[in-house]
Amino acid sequence: MPESARVGSAPPHRRPRKATTLDGELKVFAGSSNRALAERIAARLDQPLGSVRLEQFPDGEARVQINENVRGTDVFVIQSTSAPVDVNLMQLLIMIDALRRASAGRITAVIPYFGYARQEKKSSGREPITAKLVANLLEAAGASRVITLDLHAPAVQGFFDIPVDHLQASPLLAESLGRVASDDLVVVSPDAGGVARAYDFSQRLENSSLAVVFKDRMAPDEIQTLSVVGEVDGRTAVIVDDLISTGGTLAEGARALLERGAKAVFACATHGIFSGHALENLKRSGLSQAFVTDSVPVNSDSKACTITQVGTATLFAEAVRRVHNDESITAMFK
Repeated sequence: MPESARVGSAPPHRRPRKATTLDGELKVFAGSSNRALAERIAARLDQPLGSVRLEQFPDGEARVQINENVRGTDVFVIQSTSAPVDVNLMQLLIMIDALRRASAGRITAVIPYFGYARQEKKSSGREPITAKLVANLLEAAGASRVITLDLHAPAVQGFFDIPVDHLQASPLLAESLGRVASDDLVVVSPDAGGVARAYDFSQRLENSSLAVVFKDRMAPDEIQTLSVVGEVDGRTAVIVDDLISTGGTLAEGARALLERGAKAVFACATHGIFSGHALENLKRSGLSQAFVTDSVPVNSDSKACTITQVGTATLFAEAVRRVHNDESITAMFK
């Protein structure tokens, strides 16, 4: 994948797009949740970030104003719905609404981290399915398409009646891991539900095997490890998950693997949320290093805690370029 992707070069069998401020030109706007990532994506597209005013009224309400003409343009709005989740989600919805009312030709929500994806089903009576509600809100605001990265539950794609491009971070994470640990690896799923994800990751590493940590979940983010199925003694273990929140699951898994003879434990997770006492949990667990993407900004404290961020700007820029030029997203991962 090229480090820098230029837009506007249509395939030979299509009519070239007009090099004008109207009628299909690509424009990229950023919310405030992860502007650094948005700037890197825009740079790889050789595009400036669009001018937008993002403020709060004295009572806390969000204020958004698009400061340039977007009529007829192909607009991409980059915004992770990470903490503060509700503030960032509301800002995204208002930006989409503002662009729709300004007659943008198409509006694609680029959501590197899709918040509320863990609330994709009812676990007990009288609970909402909040992931579905968020999908409804995005469509109602005027989103024409969504690009996101490693949803907690892939079934969330089915909550939308608009196209959803679901990108994968595993190739990037596996490549980064391979630079520091490549021999005698065992890829570990932290629970039974993540076996498919761990298996896919193991296929990207040479001579690796698979193991699973089975556990009881006493409460959200509070677990009790039961057993490890798979051979880990004397091997380098790599725990693979979609996100690290409080770090409880990861820390408990790392301790269990070390107790069973693993010589070192690494972690690869797409989204580094690091909420609550996550950093302290990881420091006490014996984890050697954790790899996460830059889908969520990582604070300076976590950078000092054996956390390595893997860049996704090129991945998202290529996806944006392909969507803009009506090319296949699936082909990126073949």
